[in-house]
Amino acid sequence: MAEKVRAAVQTGPRRIEMREFDRPTISADDGLLRVEANGICGSDVEIFAGHIGDPNRAPFIPGHEPMGIVEEIGELAAERWGVQVGDRVALEVIVPCRACNDCLTGRYQACKFRKHGHGVTDVDVAPHLWGGFAERMYLSPTSVMHRVSNDLTPEVAAMYNPLGAGVRWAAQLGEIGLGDTVVILGSGQRGICAAAAAKAAGAGTVIITGLETDGHKLELAREFGADHTVIVDGTDGRDIVDAVKQITNGEMADVALDVTPMAAGPVSDALHVVRFGGLVVLAGLKGGREIPLITDHIIQRGLRVKGAFGVDADANRAAIALLESGRFPFAKLHTHTFGLDEVGLAIDTLSGEAGDRSAVHVSVHPNG
Repeated sequence: MAEKVRAAVQTGPRRIEMREFDRPTISADDGLLRVEANGICGSDVEIFAGHIGDPNRAPFIPGHEPMGIVEEIGELAAERWGVQVGDRVALEVIVPCRACNDCLTGRYQACKFRKHGHGVTDVDVAPHLWGGFAERMYLSPTSVMHRVSNDLTPEVAAMYNPLGAGVRWAAQLGEIGLGDTVVILGSGQRGICAAAAAKAAGAGTVIITGLETDGHKLELAREFGADHTVIVDGTDGRDIVDAVKQITNGEMADVALDVTPMAAGPVSDALHVVRFGGLVVLAGLKGGREIPLITDHIIQRGLRVKGAFGVDADANRAAIALLESGRFPFAKLHTHTFGLDEVGLAIDTLSGEAGDRSAVHVSVHPNG
């Protein structure tokens, strides 16, 4: 059994360094995961670039969408999680305390006493292996995990997080009901997954936006439930508010979801494409920049606005069930696979910085 574990450590903006760490010693209350795949998130792109978070923070192992095989597990941990060696599991980012009032009442994402998180904890915090860009990951006693079928390919199994976001942000926070009209601003992996989640929740009409360079993504979105695709820039670009008005015969949408990164315009668009009393869900991070907001429009239109923070256990379970159902062609979402030594290239591929604009879902496979 190997005594050292290789991991990709982010030491600063656009700086990844390969390091080796001691393999953790597992007790009765924790475990060790052999990482099969870790999906790349849009937030990985912004953190890697230094646009989100403290660019001078301590080194850490990124990778907050890890899934893999339980390689070691203590007796108490196995009983608590309901898993055994050889089971495939997906991990949540947040590692809550599981004992405070927020945790005990189901609001564990608001846990004030959490000290760790998968893919975000400093590398000097023992036993160091907290992120998914590593051959092995430490399973802490309070980690939150979900069983995933071993029948799925690693590439599809690694989609639990973006699909969980689609379920959480569109279907659950969006309160989608039978026949609802939904507008999704942004056609990246989470936008496409939101289209699938919206259709699975009963939406009647799904409209999704993209840029002129997103033609392949918009075409793919149609296979995942989008009824209408709208290009919002370039020579053939359309104003999304006018497009929704035309598609709905003036009725407008019941729900709008913004998943675009760093862009201010889609926030205003989301507020203007919904009907009187409509619901707007904001999920796209903007890097701390101020967004112009006319609150009179929200008041006079009786709108509801929700912020979407991460993905919770209910959404992850529903997403995994949807992946396992085979209802949508999830394998088509996956476009690029990289090894552990290629983390920087993997992130740049998702963002388009590597020169390839075809990426939709990208994953790193630390063990080949």
